[in-house]
Amino acid sequence: MIRPIMKDVNFLSKKSVVATKADLAVANDLVDTLRANLDGCVGMAANMIGVQKRIIAFAVGEMIVVMMNPVIVKKKKRYVTTEGCLSLTGVREAVRYEEIEVEYMDRNFVKHRGTFTGFVAQIIQHEIDHCNGIII
Repeated sequence: MIRPIMKDVNFLSKKSVVATKADLAVANDLVDTLRANLDGCVGMAANMIGVQKRIIAFAVGEMIVVMMNPVIVKKKKRYVTTEGCLSLTGVREAVRYEEIEVEYMDRNFVKHRGTFTGFVAQIIQHEIDHCNGIII
C-alpha cells in the first residue's frame, strides 16, 4: 500500500524502535511507497511513512533493497555533500562516508553484514539517520 509522506519534523526527529517480524507489512508498504516516488527519491525510512520502526528501503537500479534494523559498524573516508529529502523542502549539507559497513537483517530476519560504497553508501547513511531521528 502506498502511504503518504510524513513531513512533521517533530515526528521525524524521534528515534525509531527495533523492527520485528510483525512489521513485515510496514516493509512492504515502504517498498510500495518508494516505488511510487522513484522519480524524486532513491531511499526511504519507515518514519517517512509514519511508522517509527528501524526499516529502510533503497533503490539500486531496478532493484529495491530492504534492511531491517540496520546499524553502521564501520565508516571510512569522510566527506561533506548536500542532500535533499522527500520529507523536507530544499537541500542541506550532510557529513557522509565513502565506505560503510552495515549489519542488518533481510525481510526473512536473516542477519547480514555488507560493505557499501559511493552513492549507495550515501543513501543508506541518509536513511539510517532517519531511523536515529537525525534530520539533515
